[in-house]
Amino acid sequence: MAASLSDILTAAQNIVKAINGAAQTYLSVQGTANVAGMTAATVVKASAGRVCTVSVIVGGAAGAIYDATSASATTNQIYVTPTTAGVYVVNIPTQYGIVVAPGSGQTLTVGYS
Repeated sequence: MAASLSDILTAAQNIVKAINGAAQTYLSVQGTANVAGMTAATVVKASAGRVCTVSVIVGGAAGAIYDATSASATTNQIYVTPTTAGVYVVNIPTQYGIVVAPGSGQTLTVGYS
């Protein structure tokens, strides 16, 4: 029995939805935005998200990333920033927000979603 045109179109629509879902998941893990050149504590995102990558542009003392919504909130530390220049994969979800506090002398770029 041959499939009807409606069945074929429904199958095609389901394929497109699956591909779109996979693409959105990929972007969420890889990061959809970034904040570059941070040298002071910065609220990167004031809602739940994911820290995807940290680029240490200029090394210095270790800094930190917090699951928080205020630059002064330093109780939910989720990551210590490396002290040497390089790109580091983080891939940590946050419940409240993303606050980046570079260490003394550091310049950071953070990719997030």
